[in-house]
Amino acid sequence: MANSNRLYEFRCPVFGFIELNDWERDIISEPAFQRLRRIRQLALTDYVYPGAMHTRFEHSLGVMHMATLLFDGITQRSKEILENDYGFNRDGLKRSRVIVRIAALLHDVGHPPFSHASEELFPLKKNKGSTVHYKHEDYSAAIVRYKFKSIIEDHKINKNYDIKADDIANFLEGDQNTGEILFWRNLISGQLDADRIDYLLRDSHHTGVSYGKFDWQRLVNTVEIIPIKYDSSMNFIGVNESGLHAAEALILARFFMFTQVYFHKTRVAYDFHLRKAMKKILSNKKLPSPKEKNLDTFLEWDDWKVLGFLSQGEGGEHGQRIRERNHYREIRHTPETPVQHDLEILEKWRDALGKLLMAEELASKSWYKLKEEDIPIITETKVRSVIPLSNLSTIVSKISATKKVSLYVKKEDVDEAENKLQRIGEN
Repeated sequence: MANSNRLYEFRCPVFGFIELNDWERDIISEPAFQRLRRIRQLALTDYVYPGAMHTRFEHSLGVMHMATLLFDGITQRSKEILENDYGFNRDGLKRSRVIVRIAALLHDVGHPPFSHASEELFPLKKNKGSTVHYKHEDYSAAIVRYKFKSIIEDHKINKNYDIKADDIANFLEGDQNTGEILFWRNLISGQLDADRIDYLLRDSHHTGVSYGKFDWQRLVNTVEIIPIKYDSSMNFIGVNESGLHAAEALILARFFMFTQVYFHKTRVAYDFHLRKAMKKILSNKKLPSPKEKNLDTFLEWDDWKVLGFLSQGEGGEHGQRIRERNHYREIRHTPETPVQHDLEILEKWRDALGKLLMAEELASKSWYKLKEEDIPIITETKVRSVIPLSNLSTIVSKISATKKVSLYVKKEDVDEAENKLQRIGEN
């Protein structure tokens, strides 16, 4: 018989031990969750950093663990706000904690093979009058609704909470009809969330770099709910003043991990080759949509399946380049934040390279959101006041979005390409 008090331990290289109860253990035993063991967190980044072989499976456990630590810290320091503004009593908080843990555990079940590297292969959908690609969050919500419905709703422990699969899916989608519980979604999707904290620490650990490390313990010990007035009274998750530099370090860690690891020129090249190879392998050049009828087919696609095709010689030229580690070479790139002069030079490079130009990749990322999404800091003076992080940190306030463009050629064309570029000058 299921026992909600029985705990199981998983050893984690980042956090030590992660505990799960019977219900959570049964959830991760589901085939749709076990599939995450076959989805690498960082695609083919091991071609650059050999240790980067970790998966979405361990990341999901880590996000659940970190979301729980943040939740417990907030409920400890912000009990009055939770009771008065949201009406959470002891039972309500207990149920919220369960939803947060399950949602954190399942937030990535919709990832395609090799995670973000193949998201461009998602089909298109209509969104507010425009056409955009489905996101992995769309798949996660659909998989929760249709593949985890029984294990969520029929589990014996759930008799204490009456949680529906739709509750978890709506939570992941940010559905406003979810009610007050939606406040906790900030712990999974926000500027100070468990997902971001875990992937920075975990990716840093496995790649062997130090860029993603920061004082996460200080964040856990200083996070709280901070009342803010914009157009109307609102509450935001922020930190007290003693956690200021830990929050600042999180933003910087993300910046460095992207610029030094995720946007590494060779990793970017292999993401390009992987997408092209998968287009050759997929019958209609797209992954199935997240409709209920397509989910079984979608869930069959994982890294193992793609690697199987590649090992059999599939994937065309790009599959061969992956097998032989013969990637395109970066020949030029703009600064991380190009100005008009840089873009004019980029156009000259394109013209000079002509048919030698095999790929042009944009590394684009915004590092910090201001205004309503700015992380609030509450001072520790007698008269407590709320100040946005960007007002206290000159580094955060001045960090510019990255829009770096890289140009790639074949290895055998590097010398010819270099000669062409040197003839035009670059001033």
